[in-house]
Amino acid sequence: MKFPSKLGPGDKVAIISPAGKIDRQIAERGGELLRQQGFRVEIGAHAFDKDGMFAGSDFSRAADMQKALDDKSIKAIFFTRGGYGSLRTHLLLNWSSFFKKPKWLVGFSDITVFHAYLSRHNIASVHGVMTAWFEQNEVFTESFLQLMELLKGEKLDYLVNPNELNRNGVVSGILTGGNLSIIQSLRGTPLDISPKGKILFIEDINEHHYHIDRMIMNLKAGGVLKQISGLVVGYFTVMKDEETPFGKNAYQIIREAVAPYKYPLVFGLQSGHELPNYPLLMGSKILLDVSENKVIIKTL
Repeated sequence: MKFPSKLGPGDKVAIISPAGKIDRQIAERGGELLRQQGFRVEIGAHAFDKDGMFAGSDFSRAADMQKALDDKSIKAIFFTRGGYGSLRTHLLLNWSSFFKKPKWLVGFSDITVFHAYLSRHNIASVHGVMTAWFEQNEVFTESFLQLMELLKGEKLDYLVNPNELNRNGVVSGILTGGNLSIIQSLRGTPLDISPKGKILFIEDINEHHYHIDRMIMNLKAGGVLKQISGLVVGYFTVMKDEETPFGKNAYQIIREAVAPYKYPLVFGLQSGHELPNYPLLMGSKILLDVSENKVIIKTL
Protein backbone atom coordinates (compact mmCIF):
# COMPACT_ATOMS: atom_id res chain seq x y z
CA MET A 1 0.00 0.00 0.00
CA LYS A 2 1.28 3.46 -0.95
CA PHE A 3 0.78 6.31 1.52
CA PRO A 4 1.07 9.93 0.32
CA SER A 5 3.49 12.17 2.19
CA LYS A 6 2.30 13.68 5.45
CA LEU A 7 1.30 17.33 5.37
CA GLY A 8 3.24 20.17 6.95
CA PRO A 9 3.10 23.97 7.27
CA GLY A 10 3.27 25.75 3.93
CA ASP A 11 2.08 22.76 1.90
CA LYS A 12 -0.29 23.50 -0.93
CA VAL A 13 -3.74 21.87 -0.96
CA ALA A 14 -6.73 22.08 -3.30
CA ILE A 15 -10.48 22.35 -2.73
CA ILE A 16 -12.54 20.70 -5.48
CA SER A 17 -16.24 20.11 -6.14
CA PRO A 18 -16.51 16.78 -8.03
CA ALA A 19 -20.18 16.08 -7.37
CA GLY A 20 -23.05 18.16 -5.94
CA LYS A 21 -23.20 21.94 -6.06
CA ILE A 22 -22.01 23.83 -3.01
CA ASP A 23 -22.73 27.20 -1.45
CA ARG A 24 -19.77 29.47 -2.18
CA GLN A 25 -19.63 30.78 1.38
CA ILE A 26 -19.26 27.27 2.85
CA ALA A 27 -16.42 26.28 0.56
CA GLU A 28 -14.58 29.59 0.85
CA ARG A 29 -14.84 29.38 4.62
CA GLY A 30 -13.36 25.88 4.38
CA GLY A 31 -10.43 27.39 2.52
CA GLU A 32 -9.95 29.98 5.27
CA LEU A 33 -9.91 27.27 7.94
CA LEU A 34 -7.30 25.28 6.04
CA ARG A 35 -5.17 28.41 5.75
CA GLN A 36 -5.44 28.80 9.51
CA GLN A 37 -3.84 25.34 9.72
CA GLY A 38 -0.85 26.66 7.80
CA PHE A 39 -1.68 25.44 4.30
CA ARG A 40 -1.65 27.30 1.02
CA VAL A 41 -5.08 26.76 -0.55
CA GLU A 42 -6.15 26.71 -4.19
CA ILE A 43 -9.88 26.47 -4.92
CA GLY A 44 -10.95 24.95 -8.23
CA ALA A 45 -11.99 27.42 -10.90
CA HIS A 46 -15.36 25.67 -11.26
CA ALA A 47 -15.91 24.79 -7.59
CA PHE A 48 -18.97 27.08 -7.36
CA ASP A 49 -20.50 26.34 -10.77
CA LYS A 50 -24.08 25.05 -10.94
CA ASP A 51 -25.61 22.71 -13.50
CA GLY A 52 -28.82 21.20 -12.16
CA MET A 53 -27.84 19.29 -9.03
CA PHE A 54 -24.16 19.25 -10.02
CA ALA A 55 -21.29 21.66 -9.34
CA GLY A 56 -21.05 22.50 -13.03
CA SER A 57 -20.82 20.21 -16.02
CA ASP A 58 -19.05 16.86 -15.91
CA PHE A 59 -16.24 18.35 -17.99
CA SER A 60 -15.73 21.42 -15.79
CA ARG A 61 -15.71 19.34 -12.60
CA ALA A 62 -13.26 16.90 -14.17
CA ALA A 63 -11.07 19.77 -15.42
CA ASP A 64 -10.68 21.10 -11.87
CA MET A 65 -9.85 17.71 -10.47
CA GLN A 66 -7.50 16.83 -13.30
CA LYS A 67 -5.58 20.03 -12.70
CA ALA A 68 -5.25 19.20 -9.00
CA LEU A 69 -4.24 15.59 -9.73
CA ASP A 70 -1.54 16.72 -12.17
CA ASP A 71 -0.15 19.62 -10.12
CA LYS A 72 2.94 18.23 -8.39
CA SER A 73 2.93 21.09 -5.86
CA ILE A 74 -0.47 20.08 -4.46
CA LYS A 75 -0.15 17.64 -1.56
CA ALA A 76 -3.84 17.00 -0.79
CA ILE A 77 -7.26 17.42 -2.38
CA PHE A 78 -10.17 18.29 -0.09
CA PHE A 79 -13.66 17.89 -1.51
CA THR A 80 -16.40 20.43 -0.80
CA ARG A 81 -19.23 17.88 -0.58
CA GLY A 82 -20.60 14.61 -1.90
CA GLY A 83 -24.17 14.39 -3.13
CA TYR A 84 -23.97 12.78 -6.54
CA GLY A 85 -21.64 13.02 -9.52
CA SER A 86 -18.22 11.67 -8.51
CA LEU A 87 -18.43 8.64 -10.79
CA ARG A 88 -19.35 10.87 -13.74
CA THR A 89 -16.28 12.97 -12.91
CA HIS A 90 -14.06 9.92 -12.42
CA LEU A 91 -14.86 8.56 -15.88
CA LEU A 92 -13.23 11.65 -17.44
CA LEU A 93 -10.00 11.58 -15.42
CA ASN A 94 -6.48 10.49 -16.28
CA TRP A 95 -4.70 9.29 -13.14
CA SER A 96 -1.28 8.58 -14.67
CA SER A 97 0.42 11.66 -13.19
CA PHE A 98 -1.20 11.04 -9.79
CA PHE A 99 0.13 7.48 -9.68
CA LYS A 100 3.69 8.75 -10.05
CA LYS A 101 3.31 10.88 -6.91
CA PRO A 102 0.11 10.15 -4.97
CA LYS A 103 -1.49 12.85 -2.83
CA TRP A 104 -4.17 12.70 -0.17
CA LEU A 105 -7.81 12.66 -1.25
CA VAL A 106 -10.16 13.59 1.58
CA GLY A 107 -13.94 13.19 1.76
CA PHE A 108 -16.82 10.81 2.34
CA SER A 109 -20.29 9.89 1.04
CA ASP A 110 -20.23 10.09 -2.79
CA ILE A 111 -16.44 10.49 -2.53
CA THR A 112 -16.45 6.73 -1.82
CA VAL A 113 -16.04 6.45 -5.61
CA PHE A 114 -12.47 7.77 -5.32
CA HIS A 115 -11.73 5.70 -2.22
CA ALA A 116 -12.82 2.61 -4.15
CA TYR A 117 -10.63 3.47 -7.13
CA LEU A 118 -7.57 4.11 -4.99
CA SER A 119 -8.17 0.93 -3.00
CA ARG A 120 -8.01 -1.07 -6.24
CA HIS A 121 -4.65 0.58 -6.92
CA ASN A 122 -3.27 0.13 -3.39
CA ILE A 123 -3.13 3.84 -2.55
CA ALA A 124 -4.33 5.17 0.80
CA SER A 125 -6.94 7.92 1.15
CA VAL A 126 -8.94 9.54 3.96
CA HIS A 127 -12.63 9.08 4.69
CA GLY A 128 -13.17 12.36 6.50
CA VAL A 129 -15.14 15.58 6.85
CA MET A 130 -15.63 18.03 4.02
CA THR A 131 -15.88 21.81 4.11
CA ALA A 132 -19.31 22.19 5.76
CA TRP A 133 -18.13 20.20 8.77
CA PHE A 134 -14.76 21.82 9.38
CA GLU A 135 -16.37 23.99 12.06
CA GLN A 136 -19.57 24.25 14.05
CA ASN A 137 -20.73 27.49 15.68
CA GLU A 138 -17.43 29.08 14.60
CA VAL A 139 -15.39 26.45 16.48
CA PHE A 140 -13.26 23.76 14.85
CA THR A 141 -15.04 20.42 15.05
CA GLU A 142 -13.28 17.57 16.80
CA SER A 143 -13.56 15.67 13.53
CA PHE A 144 -11.65 18.36 11.63
CA LEU A 145 -8.91 18.54 14.25
CA GLN A 146 -8.52 14.75 14.18
CA LEU A 147 -8.37 14.90 10.39
CA MET A 148 -5.53 17.41 10.61
CA GLU A 149 -3.66 15.13 13.04
CA LEU A 150 -4.03 12.16 10.70
CA LEU A 151 -2.82 14.09 7.64
CA LYS A 152 0.17 15.35 9.61
CA GLY A 153 1.23 11.78 10.35
CA GLU A 154 -0.45 10.91 13.65
CA LYS A 155 -1.91 7.43 14.12
CA LEU A 156 -5.48 7.60 15.38
CA ASP A 157 -7.02 4.81 17.45
CA TYR A 158 -10.68 4.67 18.45
CA LEU A 159 -12.59 3.31 21.41
CA VAL A 160 -16.16 2.43 20.44
CA ASN A 161 -18.99 1.84 22.90
CA PRO A 162 -20.01 -1.83 23.13
CA ASN A 163 -23.15 -2.78 21.21
CA GLU A 164 -25.34 -5.82 21.75
CA LEU A 165 -25.09 -6.63 18.05
CA ASN A 166 -21.28 -6.75 18.08
CA ARG A 167 -19.48 -10.05 17.58
CA ASN A 168 -16.36 -10.59 19.64
CA GLY A 169 -12.95 -11.43 18.24
CA VAL A 170 -9.58 -10.05 17.28
CA VAL A 171 -8.51 -9.62 13.67
CA SER A 172 -6.31 -7.40 11.50
CA GLY A 173 -6.86 -6.39 7.91
CA ILE A 174 -6.84 -3.57 5.38
CA LEU A 175 -9.54 -0.96 5.93
CA THR A 176 -11.79 -0.33 2.93
CA GLY A 177 -15.32 0.81 2.12
CA GLY A 178 -17.36 3.93 2.78
CA ASN A 179 -20.92 4.70 1.75
CA LEU A 180 -22.94 1.50 1.29
CA SER A 181 -25.06 2.86 -1.58
CA ILE A 182 -21.93 3.79 -3.53
CA ILE A 183 -20.20 0.48 -2.78
CA GLN A 184 -23.22 -1.41 -4.08
CA SER A 185 -23.52 0.83 -7.17
CA LEU A 186 -19.91 0.01 -8.13
CA ARG A 187 -20.44 -3.76 -8.12
CA GLY A 188 -19.44 -5.30 -11.45
CA THR A 189 -17.23 -2.33 -12.39
CA PRO A 190 -13.43 -1.94 -12.17
CA LEU A 191 -14.07 -0.08 -8.89
CA ASP A 192 -15.76 -3.10 -7.28
CA ILE A 193 -14.57 -4.07 -3.83
CA SER A 194 -11.82 -6.69 -3.51
CA PRO A 195 -12.85 -8.32 -0.21
CA LYS A 196 -10.10 -10.78 0.71
CA GLY A 197 -8.01 -9.58 3.66
CA LYS A 198 -10.18 -6.48 4.05
CA ILE A 199 -12.04 -5.03 7.00
CA LEU A 200 -15.11 -3.39 5.50
CA PHE A 201 -16.51 -0.11 6.82
CA ILE A 202 -20.03 0.92 5.79
CA GLU A 203 -22.35 3.86 6.51
CA ASP A 204 -25.35 5.45 4.81
CA ILE A 205 -28.02 8.13 4.96
CA ASN A 206 -31.62 8.70 3.90
CA GLU A 207 -32.38 5.16 2.71
CA HIS A 208 -35.39 2.90 3.15
CA HIS A 209 -34.86 -0.16 5.30
CA TYR A 210 -35.80 -2.49 2.44
CA HIS A 211 -33.16 -0.80 0.28
CA ILE A 212 -30.51 -1.38 2.96
CA ASP A 213 -31.53 -5.03 2.93
CA ARG A 214 -31.35 -5.17 -0.87
CA MET A 215 -27.83 -3.70 -0.92
CA ILE A 216 -26.61 -5.99 1.84
CA MET A 217 -28.10 -8.99 0.04
CA ASN A 218 -26.17 -7.93 -3.06
CA LEU A 219 -22.92 -8.02 -1.08
CA LYS A 220 -23.90 -11.36 0.41
CA ALA A 221 -24.93 -12.95 -2.88
CA GLY A 222 -21.69 -11.75 -4.47
CA GLY A 223 -19.55 -13.36 -1.77
CA VAL A 224 -18.24 -10.08 -0.35
CA LEU A 225 -19.63 -10.58 3.14
CA LYS A 226 -18.26 -14.11 3.27
CA GLN A 227 -14.73 -13.15 2.22
CA ILE A 228 -14.02 -10.06 4.35
CA SER A 229 -12.05 -10.38 7.60
CA GLY A 230 -14.19 -8.03 9.68
CA LEU A 231 -17.03 -5.51 9.46
CA VAL A 232 -17.30 -2.03 11.01
CA VAL A 233 -20.66 -0.26 10.81
CA GLY A 234 -20.88 3.50 11.18
CA TYR A 235 -23.88 5.81 11.20
CA PHE A 236 -27.03 4.85 9.35
CA THR A 237 -28.69 8.24 9.45
CA VAL A 238 -32.37 9.11 8.76
CA MET A 239 -33.48 5.63 7.77
CA LYS A 240 -37.05 5.34 6.45
CA ASP A 241 -39.85 2.81 6.20
CA GLU A 242 -42.66 2.20 3.75
CA GLU A 243 -46.33 2.27 4.76
CA THR A 244 -45.78 -1.36 5.70
CA PRO A 245 -42.71 -1.37 8.00
CA PHE A 246 -39.80 -3.62 7.07
CA GLY A 247 -39.64 -4.93 10.61
CA LYS A 248 -35.94 -4.43 11.32
CA ASN A 249 -33.67 -1.40 11.60
CA ALA A 250 -30.48 -1.00 9.56
CA TYR A 251 -28.19 -2.51 12.20
CA GLN A 252 -30.46 -5.52 12.65
CA ILE A 253 -30.62 -6.05 8.87
CA ILE A 254 -26.83 -6.06 8.63
CA ARG A 255 -26.39 -8.30 11.67
CA GLU A 256 -28.80 -10.87 10.27
CA ALA A 257 -27.01 -10.93 6.91
CA VAL A 258 -23.61 -11.69 8.44
CA ALA A 259 -24.87 -14.15 11.06
CA PRO A 260 -23.39 -17.21 9.25
CA TYR A 261 -19.85 -15.83 9.38
CA LYS A 262 -17.38 -15.78 12.27
CA TYR A 263 -15.36 -12.56 11.93
CA PRO A 264 -15.57 -9.68 14.45
CA LEU A 265 -18.35 -7.13 14.05
CA VAL A 266 -18.46 -3.54 15.32
CA PHE A 267 -21.62 -1.45 15.30
CA GLY A 268 -21.72 2.24 16.17
CA LEU A 269 -18.42 3.69 15.01
CA GLN A 270 -18.94 7.45 14.93
CA SER A 271 -18.21 7.93 11.27
CA GLY A 272 -20.53 8.89 8.43
CA HIS A 273 -23.24 11.52 7.97
CA GLU A 274 -23.24 12.90 11.52
CA LEU A 275 -20.84 14.60 13.90
CA PRO A 276 -18.49 13.49 15.24
CA ASN A 277 -17.33 11.98 11.94
CA TYR A 278 -14.04 10.31 12.81
CA PRO A 279 -11.47 10.31 9.99
CA LEU A 280 -10.59 6.84 8.72
CA LEU A 281 -7.35 6.01 6.93
CA MET A 282 -8.61 3.88 4.06
CA GLY A 283 -5.95 1.41 2.94
CA SER A 284 -4.28 1.23 6.33
CA LYS A 285 -3.85 -2.00 8.25
CA ILE A 286 -6.00 -1.92 11.35
CA LEU A 287 -6.68 -4.14 14.34
CA LEU A 288 -10.20 -4.87 15.54
CA ASP A 289 -10.32 -5.99 19.16
CA VAL A 290 -13.92 -6.65 20.14
CA SER A 291 -15.02 -7.98 23.53
CA GLU A 292 -18.01 -7.62 25.84
CA ASN A 293 -16.57 -4.60 27.62
CA LYS A 294 -14.50 -2.82 25.01
CA VAL A 295 -14.05 -2.20 21.31
CA ILE A 296 -10.67 -0.98 20.05
CA ILE A 297 -9.92 0.02 16.46
CA LYS A 298 -6.19 0.53 16.21
CA THR A 299 -4.05 1.58 13.25
CA LEU A 300 -1.07 -0.75 12.92
